[in-house]
Amino acid sequence: MNDRLKEKLSRIEPYVPGEQPKGTNIIKLNTNENPYPPSQRVLNALKEIDGKSLNLYPDFVCSELKQELGKLSGAKEDEIFLGNGSDEVLALCFKAFFNSETPVLFPEISYSFYSVWTEFFNIPYKCVPLKDDFHIDIEGFMCENGGIVIPNPNAPTAIAEGKENLIKIIENNPDSVVIIDEAYVDFSDKGSVADLIHKYDNLVVVQTYSKSRALAGIRFGFAYANSELIKVLEGVKNSFNSYTVNTVTKILAYESLKDRDYFNKTVEKIKKTRAKLIKGLDKLGFETLDSSANFVFTTKKNADCEALFEYLKANNIYVRHFNNPKIKNYLRITVGTDEATEALLEKIKVYFEEKS
Repeated sequence: MNDRLKEKLSRIEPYVPGEQPKGTNIIKLNTNENPYPPSQRVLNALKEIDGKSLNLYPDFVCSELKQELGKLSGAKEDEIFLGNGSDEVLALCFKAFFNSETPVLFPEISYSFYSVWTEFFNIPYKCVPLKDDFHIDIEGFMCENGGIVIPNPNAPTAIAEGKENLIKIIENNPDSVVIIDEAYVDFSDKGSVADLIHKYDNLVVVQTYSKSRALAGIRFGFAYANSELIKVLEGVKNSFNSYTVNTVTKILAYESLKDRDYFNKTVEKIKKTRAKLIKGLDKLGFETLDSSANFVFTTKKNADCEALFEYLKANNIYVRHFNNPKIKNYLRITVGTDEATEALLEKIKVYFEEKS
């Protein structure tokens, strides 16, 4: 390929997802997936789907699904936006709402896709450093900006901010769209801010089925916002791809919503295992941040956590390590089953015994 042609190609540094190992006897705790299967209602519906209908385009409106989602937040149909996973929803939000020459603000340590989208859409941005305790610096968002994105709970730190802090940011930025990315909110006791969309017309709340509902494979995400913002978002979507939610996804997403009991039981089970994981890490000398997600962020002083990451991987246990200098000695560990958690803790114990 000649140099002049190369100059015309995109140079965007893409998002790098967690490794998806193949094989058996692997403990996979690196991508924050739910360790349990979806609701039985979902599995039953999957068996009953009429494959012959797949020759038709999917439902463009998805009214029944929006009505069920609205019951969770009090949102009306025209206050809900559906997409192919929350990643797509967020990307379309960036395109729809961030069109100023003033930088968009988001935390310095947060979901790494944010900076990818700003580069992709040529959006100026500025990262706001976290506090020393890894909480979001609320005052850092009290300045002129072209928009704000706050992941709550944050990733990879797992820390959630209370509603009062998020409200401060929303109220002090009335001329900017404030996106609260709630991918992990169902594991947090701090709660969602989706009920505030009727009070603040600059608020967009994004959620996903990939974590708490154990449906990462169907790619379904959604947003709550006032109807004017949703209308703009729909316009951007329909200029890109009108049918972002496929027929199978729509059916399975609806059935998952109808099984509230299973959802609650699964979330509580993960919370209990999270507590066991943190307690086990404490006993091994780790310092773990307060987690409001289905993962923990942990470190051990006077230890090489990157070396531990490689050791675990060599022993078929996958966790996540980031090369960011500020968090280089931390590991992000997904909350798995009790059995996976016990195996992880035992292998970490063996590692340090071998090192001593």
